[in-house]
Amino acid sequence: MILKSITRFLSKSLAFLFYVALLFTFFVIGSAIFSGGEPNLFGYQIKTVLSGSMEPNIKTGSIIIVKTGGDPTTLKENDIITFKATENRIVTHRIVDVVQKNGRTMYRMKGDSNKTKDMNLVLPQNVIGEYTNITIPYIGYFIEFTKSKGGSLLLFLIPGLLLFGYSLVAIWRTFIQHKKESSPESVAGTK
Repeated sequence: MILKSITRFLSKSLAFLFYVALLFTFFVIGSAIFSGGEPNLFGYQIKTVLSGSMEPNIKTGSIIIVKTGGDPTTLKENDIITFKATENRIVTHRIVDVVQKNGRTMYRMKGDSNKTKDMNLVLPQNVIGEYTNITIPYIGYFIEFTKSKGGSLLLFLIPGLLLFGYSLVAIWRTFIQHKKESSPESVAGTK
């Protein structure tokens, strides 16, 4: 009896966690679609690291959390920031020098594993955010996969199949329980 209660509790807890994760995923994706850009949750963005320029501190295939919305003119040497290098290229590198030129603040950047500094200086308006020292390894590979057509299909197909399977199990359990309650032994035992 206790084992059955524990199993039921775990089953309901896992289902609840699954639904919370599903709702969170839809919220993040929806916010990205409606804002027309990257998902931004309470001033933080998730970025995928696609190169090894920041290894060993940030591994290729990791995701990092970036704090957006700060004053980009107050950044200092050794801060790690994410910035727009070009219109379609976002980079995360370390500030190696703060340059004052014609009354403007600019940043010289370098990847930790790169031998040379980046050629172009970064303007404050190109700074997306500051790295928060939160890294989750290997998840970036999964996120990049989900951006592909096959990955998007699997992202919706797998949870759908899991929900369908969970429904089938629930129906089967109800059927078995009903069958046990209406069997001749249970009817004879109630007299």
